[in-house]
Amino acid sequence: MNRPYFNVDAEEEIVISGIAGRFPNSDNLKEFQENLFNKTDLASSDHGRWNKTYNMPHRIGKVNNIEKFDSEFFNIPATEAHIMCPMIRMLLEHTYEAIIDAGVNPKELQGTRTSVLTAISMSETQGDFFLKSQFAGLPMIACNTSLMANQISYWLGVIGQSHNIDTACSSSNVAIVKAYELIRSGECDAAIIASANLCLHPYVQFQFYHLGVLSSDGYCKPFDEKGTGYMRSDTVAVVYLQKAKNTRRIYATLVHSKTNCDGFKEEGITFPSLEKQKILLDEFYEECEIMPNELSYMEAHATGTLAGDPVEVMSIDQALCAKRNTPLLLGSVKSNLGHSEAASGLCQIAKVLLAMETGIITPTIHFKRPRKELTAIIEGRIKIVTEPTEWEGGYVGINSFGFGGANGHILLKSNPKQKINNRASNDDLPRLVAVSGRTEEAVKIILDDVRNRPIDAEFISLLHHIHNNDIEGHPYRGYMITGSKISHNTINKIEHTSYVRRPICFIFSGLGTQWFGMNWIS
Repeated sequence: MNRPYFNVDAEEEIVISGIAGRFPNSDNLKEFQENLFNKTDLASSDHGRWNKTYNMPHRIGKVNNIEKFDSEFFNIPATEAHIMCPMIRMLLEHTYEAIIDAGVNPKELQGTRTSVLTAISMSETQGDFFLKSQFAGLPMIACNTSLMANQISYWLGVIGQSHNIDTACSSSNVAIVKAYELIRSGECDAAIIASANLCLHPYVQFQFYHLGVLSSDGYCKPFDEKGTGYMRSDTVAVVYLQKAKNTRRIYATLVHSKTNCDGFKEEGITFPSLEKQKILLDEFYEECEIMPNELSYMEAHATGTLAGDPVEVMSIDQALCAKRNTPLLLGSVKSNLGHSEAASGLCQIAKVLLAMETGIITPTIHFKRPRKELTAIIEGRIKIVTEPTEWEGGYVGINSFGFGGANGHILLKSNPKQKINNRASNDDLPRLVAVSGRTEEAVKIILDDVRNRPIDAEFISLLHHIHNNDIEGHPYRGYMITGSKISHNTINKIEHTSYVRRPICFIFSGLGTQWFGMNWIS
């Protein structure tokens, strides 16, 4: 059946144009990529978050530098920043990075119908700040989960929908679905999806362990016969969605997204439902008219729990693999970093986008032998990616399930556009690159990055768009000239300045230069 809803012009497609994040032992996407390629287990046993007197596994995935924050840049008083939940501090930072990654100056968003959807289940600092803070009332603003999206909207001055979504482990995936629907319906022009999870309090860890979902040895082993649960993990990540016609960069197209709910289950509210997961996948691929054979890869939710993995694999097998003539490649990033709960969906998206960018699907680690219930893997209809595997382009499905019964699935399509002439410029023109930053080091890092790349006119154009207007709070400015016939190692300068933008005027008298330097008057 023809479904016009999906037959949209390429310019109207919804795409991921920016992404930024901090992952366990990975301060940015580049470090995250290197760790995934190196099959690194990103857990930390000596994390220092609490002592080890509690009877429970203590391994967690820990992000770095949660105590650091440049409050002045975000116009937040120091007293408020001091008691602000570290999740919102880092979400503000990575929101800025994701917007910049898309080639957008934050000033461009002021007054726009940009929605901000956070995906957060709990703030483990909230209770402590409520009890201990000497600044009465401030913790209600600085630690309130319901206000975290509003903090981002307030800072950017955007007027789209702004609220938190909490469906437990599927929160960030469900937020993507909501953002997709808002943009598709015309209710907003773009959307920021920001999600975070920080493992800060031993009592929360203790409760999850006695709920029976944490592994006894502290390792996350999806699909493996020795998997007994998951390891909890930090993550702070942000993605930026736009219509393709408005973008300056495209990582992937968001083809379709959908959720459903388990409803009543005899096993209990925290157990997954094979029937409802299968229904979601059946309806999803029928609606978007993508055949199972077209799927290149599936990034599974796969936490390593005894209840979750078998149900997910069986639903994928029955809904998709039965209609394929080749094995479906499957993996789980949780094998590397554990389960970051509400933020886990953005970890999955980050892994998939890195595969699209590098041409390699990074491996699932800790998998040696499948559980006996996973017949689709044993019989070869599903193949777990355990070694770096060539990415051949196409469609990727991403599964996510909340332990209360909120199921979500999204479908991404890789960007088919290829760089012309292997990113090399097709001319010998020198190019001016002018950037700004909070510190001299920040400007130097940007210029060094340009210097160490092949000359890429599109990337330089992206930088021009970002810095075409002043970024408030950037006192350092620098420039370089790059080009095949100019020594760009020497033609550059960085300085601290209270620069005020003035219009540039040119005088053409028709009689030649009347005084020295007249053509530089501003």
